[in-house]
Amino acid sequence: MKYQPLSSSLYIKNREKFCYKLAESSVAIFNSNDIMPTNADGTMRFRQNNDLFYLTGIDQEETILLVAPDCPNPNMREVLFLRETNEHIAIWEGHKYTKEEAEATSGIKNIQWLSNFNQVFNTVMALCCNVYLNTNEHLRAGVVVETQDARFIKECKEKFPLHTYHRAAPIMHELRGVKEKEEIEQLQIACDITEKGFRRILSFVKPGVTEYEIEAEYLHEFVRNRSNGFAYQPIIASGASACVLHYIENHKACVAGEMLLMDVGAEYGNYNADMTRTIPVSGRFTERQRAVYDAVLRVQKEASRILMIGTNIQDYHKEVGLIMQSELVGLGLIDQTDIKNQDPAWPAYKKYFMHGTSHHLGLDVHDVGTMHGPIKPGMVFTVEPGIYIQEEGLGVRLENNIVIQEGKGYFDLMRNIPIEAEEIEELMNG
Repeated sequence: MKYQPLSSSLYIKNREKFCYKLAESSVAIFNSNDIMPTNADGTMRFRQNNDLFYLTGIDQEETILLVAPDCPNPNMREVLFLRETNEHIAIWEGHKYTKEEAEATSGIKNIQWLSNFNQVFNTVMALCCNVYLNTNEHLRAGVVVETQDARFIKECKEKFPLHTYHRAAPIMHELRGVKEKEEIEQLQIACDITEKGFRRILSFVKPGVTEYEIEAEYLHEFVRNRSNGFAYQPIIASGASACVLHYIENHKACVAGEMLLMDVGAEYGNYNADMTRTIPVSGRFTERQRAVYDAVLRVQKEASRILMIGTNIQDYHKEVGLIMQSELVGLGLIDQTDIKNQDPAWPAYKKYFMHGTSHHLGLDVHDVGTMHGPIKPGMVFTVEPGIYIQEEGLGVRLENNIVIQEGKGYFDLMRNIPIEAEEIEELMNG
């Protein structure tokens, strides 16, 4: 792996928090993600199941975690199962975890090969009443491929129909929504790498440069700083393409006088940055571009200020909408008649700002965590308002990543990434 692993103390602590939430006489099972096929004998790059990674730090396929905190046999309260390596695998695929390395990474003392799983699991099931199984319950998940977790649920219920089954996902959402200090440090590294990429392209962008060349500049800077690359498919959208929220073709040439919207982030140690910046291709904002840019920046700053402990995210989004409404009136994009006649379910401002302002950030770019309960210290959010004026071929979005702090408002993980219009112009023309 390219990244520097975190201490096993984090994963020990995470498992303790998880086990505290379980019912008495319980066992919980977490499976690694599959290696997904492409075509012929090709596969996609492996990405560990984030819940398993959160609880173990193990970044390898064919891994199973079993936790049974009340098991009468203390040796079976935490067991980690790994794919057994051999000389053939080492030659063709490279090094895999040894038992000693897996213990050092996870803090789990009982490390076994996968071939022993059924025997151990059968024994633990005979001693437990409640079973916690994992599923992807993200609010926006579109699950169409059967996962290892899904296959295991079928097998487990068929083999042990009389146990009481529970969902692990609500517990994991609650725990992962609040970040530990070590996790925030990983997120900071991802943001710092993202900053290096952005500063690199500020001196690179000029009329005639293509979006894919800009994408390549980011990737070069990310990987050379020990990132696996982009945290998500990058959006490099010049001109009118910035009004397409998930534009990922990145194939056009940048034209003088247009704006360039870049939604990119580096991944580091499975944690993700999520940044958006919008810059003038020619290095200077026009008067209209600057007016729209400043309006978005004011909303971004005010939204960061009101995203605080105890706030309900749904109420927060409504309040940001009112702030944006005022800015759009100031830009002449909507007027009081539009507001008076608006559909409450789709306010007038939604014509130019149609997406949400914030989402959780962490091991997933759109991380798990409550979207209805009160905000807590340690939660990490994006703040990303935008204005998209299709009739002018102009789209501006600005996005930073912030940590909600106890009694201190927020801490901006992207505080060092240029965002003020004057600094952008200065760096592009320096």
